Amino acid sequence: MKLFRDRRQAGRLLAEKLAAYANRPDVIVLALPRGGVPVAYEVARALNALLDVFLVRKLGVPGHEEFAMGAIATGGIRVLNNDTVGALRIPNDMIEAVVAKEQQELTRRERLYRGDRPPPDVRGKTVILVDDGLATGATMHAAIKALRQQQAGRIVVAVPISPPETCEELRDDVDDIICAVTPEPFYAVALWYEDFSQTTDEEVRDLLRRASEQVTVHQT
Repeated sequence: MKLFRDRRQAGRLLAEKLAAYANRPDVIVLALPRGGVPVAYEVARALNALLDVFLVRKLGVPGHEEFAMGAIATGGIRVLNNDTVGALRIPNDMIEAVVAKEQQELTRRERLYRGDRPPPDVRGKTVILVDDGLATGATMHAAIKALRQQQAGRIVVAVPISPPETCEELRDDVDDIICAVTPEPFYAVALWYEDFSQTTDEEVRDLLRRASEQVTVHQT
């Protein structure tokens, strides 16, 4: 059964569950690129809130890149899983090499998506983190940690679709979490969308530009 036509429609449905955050000057919507941006665009538009991207890059274990030993995020944030690093005895120089490589890609994407604009200042703000769905939640978990380090006031995670267990695992890490639908069995995010085609860099840039022209609340 397909629940959502596409990411934009999923974002409109998700926004209905976030109505309590509408027209509030302390709210900023941050999307995890690229797939989270069309969803977040609809959320930000419905809430009359600022929209920006929050970039997270996984730090893969050398030789086993699919296995995360940490992550880096917008604003120079680094999160390391010390248990993994210690258990695998990954030396510092190897960690630094992976960080440098991923930082290069993160910087490239930030420049592409944001241009000369600085990363958003989240101190004291209510941040709504949006993606097109959760699977393991690893990337979202890294984003949450990074925002805590940046002293966000409140962190809200909002996604259209998630396995029930992933939604519950994240609940203790945030101030509020909205998983619009939590089907069982879950299988994969893509299965619940009729159109789950890849979001392009051009679409990300276009939606961010359009969103910046639409906000009317006075931002403090």
